[in-house]
Amino acid sequence: MDTASAAEATQPPSELESGNRATGKGRVLAWAAWDWGSAAFNAVMTTFVFTVYLTSNAFGGEDQASAVLGGALAIAGLAIALLAPVTGQRSDNGGRRKLWLGVNTVAVAVLTGLCFFVFPRPEFLLLGVTLIALGNVFFEFAGVNYNAMLAQISTPTNIGKVSGFGWGMGYLGGIVALLVVLQLFVQPSFDWFGASTEDSLNIRLVAVFSALWFFIFAMPVLFAVPELPRPARAKHLGFLASYGLLLRRIKAIYATSPHTIYFLLASAVFRDGLAAVFTFGGIIAAGTFGFELSQVIFFAIFGNVVAAVGAVVGGFLDDRVGPKAVIMGSLVGLLVAGTMILVLGNGSYVFFGTAWAGSTTFWVFGLFLCLFVGPAQSSSRAYLARLAPNGETGELFGLYATTGRAVSFLAPALFTLCITVATPLVAAGEAQRWGILGIMVVLLAGLLVLLPVKPPNKTSIALVPAS
Repeated sequence: MDTASAAEATQPPSELESGNRATGKGRVLAWAAWDWGSAAFNAVMTTFVFTVYLTSNAFGGEDQASAVLGGALAIAGLAIALLAPVTGQRSDNGGRRKLWLGVNTVAVAVLTGLCFFVFPRPEFLLLGVTLIALGNVFFEFAGVNYNAMLAQISTPTNIGKVSGFGWGMGYLGGIVALLVVLQLFVQPSFDWFGASTEDSLNIRLVAVFSALWFFIFAMPVLFAVPELPRPARAKHLGFLASYGLLLRRIKAIYATSPHTIYFLLASAVFRDGLAAVFTFGGIIAAGTFGFELSQVIFFAIFGNVVAAVGAVVGGFLDDRVGPKAVIMGSLVGLLVAGTMILVLGNGSYVFFGTAWAGSTTFWVFGLFLCLFVGPAQSSSRAYLARLAPNGETGELFGLYATTGRAVSFLAPALFTLCITVATPLVAAGEAQRWGILGIMVVLLAGLLVLLPVKPPNKTSIALVPAS
């Protein structure tokens, strides 16, 4: 029997196809509630409010603080790359997917709450970026187990819609969280101690709010979705031995399903660009286009509405035309919108007989960026969940996180490099805009690597035992 025939003969059902699922509307809602709660970390802390605060003049200037933040996130990406697949593997082998989702979620909430102690002075910049970077590490660890649960609560015919619904809930949760932040802390509707701007108390209290928001909405999934069944022949492996098993499984995946490896590599690149769009979006709005914090939040609210619509529509398309087509279309849309923001910048232009200010440019094409990010993220997750062998879903999503974070230095590093190169060549305050070029290069590279990859219905993975 040749290698291909042997692989086909030993091909196990994926977790999605195995029938070992906990489906139902209630469980899908509980699962999606985690995405809703996670928006407090993604939208409020790392995109539109707290990182904008960290890169303000209070911490030494926009350009310098942006570079420090980019460096910290690059280091966090390296830690994720080294540890994520093993954490997923060990939760699979021990039947502890839900347990580790809970542990890592609590860690993110605690680190978020500690951002309250980041006072608006340059000496606190390192503390702030460290807490955000560590929060990103534990958030990715939690995401490994959360994403793996997608196969538990969906079926082969609705996985695209369920994944898109989760992303949509995340964006809508971001809208509500940002509205609360706006009304209570940034532009308070009534006078209370949290509205005080002395020592940026109002912004520091946003961190406390975000921690509680995430913790509360993360709870339902821990009660509604059953724990992963412990494998009958589960074998306890030491930490270093887990890497040996990981390497054997990577070799087996490459031997039986090379296009899975190709997809992991392609998605690693374009997902880093997607993450950078959100991480640096609020920073660019404030630094390059002169948005006040309240304007950044208003943009974030509209952006999340558009992103939620994009994710849900993309989920329906995913189940009909397949995830690869959705991802590629989204990447092309992102490249067009990002290029327009870079080229037009903050100047005034006449477009089809209408005068456009720089802020209008960002509103129009920034919203187009939001429209396309959600479908690319959702379909990428659904693509991999369609492939994961039963008993290895967490590990495969850990590998998904690792391949993503193995190159996660790319977008932050190119963002920082472009700013650094542009600084002596352009007027003061203009260098930050050129960081967009670094992000666009990463998205284009991801699209080019994805082009030859086979869609998931033409790909399968053989199971590799732990022993």
